[in-house]
Amino acid sequence: MHCVALGSPSVSPRNFRALIAHLRASALVTDLLFLAFARGHDRRGRSHDDWDNPANRKSKRYSVRYTPTPPWNQPMTVRDTQESALPTTQKLEFSAAEIGALAHLYRGEVYRSTAWRTRLDSTTNWAVVTTGIALSATFSSAQASPLPMVLVGLIVSVFLLFEARRYRYFNVWRARARLLETDFYAPMIRGEGTRLGGGWAELLAKDYCDPRYHISFARAIGRRLRRTYAWIFVIQAVAYYGKLAIHPAPLATLADLWERAAIGPIPGGLVVAAGVLFHGGWAVLALVTYRIEIASRRERRSLIAMG
Repeated sequence: MHCVALGSPSVSPRNFRALIAHLRASALVTDLLFLAFARGHDRRGRSHDDWDNPANRKSKRYSVRYTPTPPWNQPMTVRDTQESALPTTQKLEFSAAEIGALAHLYRGEVYRSTAWRTRLDSTTNWAVVTTGIALSATFSSAQASPLPMVLVGLIVSVFLLFEARRYRYFNVWRARARLLETDFYAPMIRGEGTRLGGGWAELLAKDYCDPRYHISFARAIGRRLRRTYAWIFVIQAVAYYGKLAIHPAPLATLADLWERAAIGPIPGGLVVAAGVLFHGGWAVLALVTYRIEIASRRERRSLIAMG
């Protein structure tokens, strides 16, 4: 827009009137736009003067509202100490990255369970080898003492306690891997997809956040006793009483049994009774812990892998 003097001889009266009309039209349009802009902000409950308040200014790029900082001597409220609320909506499926992470997690749990399974096999091998050595020493000759079979029962009991402790560790990794197999991989193979429902994800996350043994020490002893060590104790008992029955000669009277079972100053009857109580105690423990296992499985219902 060019500025010209009103008294310039190059401006005719006709052009001057057109210029005045153009200026008036521009001023009218500017007023209408300002009124529309002001009315739109009045609808949101803000006055024209609020734009001068820095608390209401927004960044054009990031839309960040300015929040005044409270004074340093103002006490902290309860809301300031609370954590932000978690979103109420929960996703129902895993993403591709999460499925990949769970696959690596499953591999790690299988590796750890395999390593602890190897340690279980070590103690079992020790028990078998020790029992074999005791059998060889006891039946090496007719005059050999049956005492090695008594001692091997005590040694095998110590191995059982060692293995029960290791089994409690092994059961943690085994249960996690088994839970992923039954509730994550199995539905995926059946074509049902990978879903978070059923409570298995919360159960697995809780086990990672608050790790603890899944079974008691007595239940661990019962499991290893029923699956492995019961057979070793049966062989040890049969071999011991068989030794008493046939060596050095077949039994003729009950008095011969007490005489052969005697260990130094300990009477034979007491030794035989101690042996019966020893093996009977293991049998009762295996039966009681088995009943506890059944009750625990009924309580867990479908989440059997975590027990």
